[in-house]
Formats: sequence, C-alpha cells, structure tokens
Amino acid sequence: MNPNLHVGELLAQSEDKQSSDGYVHTLREILQQPATWLDTCNRILAGAASIERLCDGIAGLVLTGSGSSLYAGECVRPPLRKELGVTVEAIGAGDLLTHGAAVLPPGRPALLISLARSGDSPESAAVIALMLAAEPQVRHLVITCNRAGRLCTTYGDDPRVHVIVLDDRTNDRSLAMTSSLTNMSLAARFVGMRNAPDGYRLLVERLSRACAAVLKNALAPLARVAATGFARAVFLGSGSRVSAAREAALKMLEMTDGRVPTIAETYLGVRHGPLSFIHEDTLVVAFLSSDPLLRAYESDLLLELDRKRLGLAKVIVGEQIPATLLRTGDIDIECGGMQEIGDENVPPLDVVVGQLLAFFRCLAEGLRPDAPCASGIISRVVKPFALHTAGGSAQP
Repeated sequence: MNPNLHVGELLAQSEDKQSSDGYVHTLREILQQPATWLDTCNRILAGAASIERLCDGIAGLVLTGSGSSLYAGECVRPPLRKELGVTVEAIGAGDLLTHGAAVLPPGRPALLISLARSGDSPESAAVIALMLAAEPQVRHLVITCNRAGRLCTTYGDDPRVHVIVLDDRTNDRSLAMTSSLTNMSLAARFVGMRNAPDGYRLLVERLSRACAAVLKNALAPLARVAATGFARAVFLGSGSRVSAAREAALKMLEMTDGRVPTIAETYLGVRHGPLSFIHEDTLVVAFLSSDPLLRAYESDLLLELDRKRLGLAKVIVGEQIPATLLRTGDIDIECGGMQEIGDENVPPLDVVVGQLLAFFRCLAEGLRPDAPCASGIISRVVKPFALHTAGGSAQP
C-alpha cells in the first residue's frame, strides 16, 4: 500500500478495500475522537450523581488498568491530585494482582477506578474480585468500552461496583488502543471536576475543537515525517504529558511491530543517560508546554539537541511554537487553544498526534494498522494466563 496517499484518499476507498489493506478500523477510530469525546462528556454528566456519591469523603484514589489503560489513568492523575486534595496514584492492574492491598495508599475510604477497553483482560475482573474480598473500604468505579466484557457482565449488577459503559464506537476493533484510551481518560477526568460540571463540559468541548483542528491540519506533515525512515523515536513531555509521551511511544512500538524502538522521558530526565538513545537517525517528538517556566526548561533541551546535532528531525506539539526551536526538517503541530485548555489537560491531543504518527509509519513499513503484529505475539486482548493466589494455587 502506498503510504503517501492522502488521508482523504484512504477514506475514499471502499470498506472492502480498507479492510483488505488492513486499516478499516484504525483510521476511523483515530478520526472519530472529537465526536466521541463529546458523547463521553454527555454520558458522564448524566451519571454525575452516582460519581459524586462514590467520591464523597474519600481519603485516596487509585487509577488502575493494564498497558494503555494504565496510561489513560496516568494522564489524569496530576490534575486529579491537585483538585481532590488527597493521595492519587496510578497503579498497574498487574501490581495489584501480585501485591494486593500492600501497594494501595493507606487512606480509607478509597476509590479504585478500573479502566479497561474490553474488560476481558485476565487482570481486570481478578483485581476487583481481590479488592472486594480484601478491602471492604475501597469503593469501585469501572470505566469500560465493552458492554459484553467480563467486567460489565460480572459487576454490572453488583451494588458494590459502579460500572460506566462508554459508546460502543470507543471499543476499538483494531489492535492498538486509540479512541478507547482518550475517552476513558476524559471520563476519569470528571472525578476532579464533579463540582464544576459546566467547566468539565467546556473543557471537553475545547479539546474536541482543538483535536478536530489537528486532524484537519496535521495529517499531511505527520505522514511526510513518518516516511522519512527514522530508525528510532523519543517522546518528551512534562507533568501529565509525560504519560502521553509514554502512550505515544507505545503506539509507535506496537504499530511498527517493534521495528521502531522508542523511549519516553521528561525533558530534564533525558539528559541523565537516555540522551545516548538519540542518534542521527532518531525522531524527537516534543510536547511543548504553555507554562513559561516549563517551556524555558523544555526549550533549553531542544536547543541543546540542535547544538549537538542530535536527532534526525523534531516534531514539536504546542501553541505559538517559537521559530527558534525549529531547524530544517522539523515540523510544528500548532494546537490552538492549548493555553486555555491548560497543560495538565492536553494529553488527549498529544496522544492523537502520537496515534497518527504511528499509523502513518505503520503504512510506511508495509504493515496493516488494524493488526500490525503478523506473528500474533501480541493481540487485541491479552490471552488468558494462570492467576495465582498467595497460597500458591493457580486457576486458569
């Protein structure tokens, strides 16, 4: 398949052609995000009273999931911590499964928010069962995209667990999580804004408009960068955008079947060893902050890369990006309204840029975005594995 086809041409192909070329789901799921974010906003606001009851008087909050679902929680952890004024942590479902309550913050009552696209991964239901048995003062909120998944069918009618199911469109059919991740993250974001529902709606509307603009203006330049043949990629962020960088790095790794090694780092952290990862064939993707202090540190690092002639090219994502940060071959992805949205709230936009870059690189590699792993080593839903108990027994 020709990776240089304009996205309009890709969409203009018949559904059968899109399916045979292996991108029928992925491209649609990336492009539908501005609309699905608005739908998620409406669903969350409709259930605001139940969320308020769950959050009333909590002394701690944990966001959990596996893989991209965990990153969805990590993206909203910083603003939730600031707004709730309690301990907020993002803990992998695998860590809860292996270490149980020992990794939970100590305050009770606590709220555990489980994020899961399918709700069918082995850890998903097992973690809730473990916590229900061991931690009666932990409340449970499930945010999932799949009404037929185990999380929903097992706990949908359980009075101890509140389940929110997002629009079926967000239950991505492709291997890589795209719209599921951003929608679950935005759903969880409401927890910190439950006392300001109008502010939450305004935030989601601004994000939706900004995302639509990115999808309109950034497709062609990102497709060109993806075809440059970079051999590795590094993603840089600050604050909540570090988690967006981690997710973007994972998307590139997944959708190139591991052919493009990636790392995600902070701007200051990359100097401490990871700078050695940036060779002359490396793409640097920089999520640039609006906050003046953060931007000063970030700009220093980007200029240092230029002075040292590190990296093949840079993709800088932000608003009012200074021309001084761009050298020949670099591209800037201008996100209007980012300052109004706030740095802590823009990870969904960063993630969309990462998704597009990975999608176009997948095509450039001659792979199928809907199922880029031809060997089947990874799959859309992690296959069942044995679940062990402290006593040493296991169940399939």
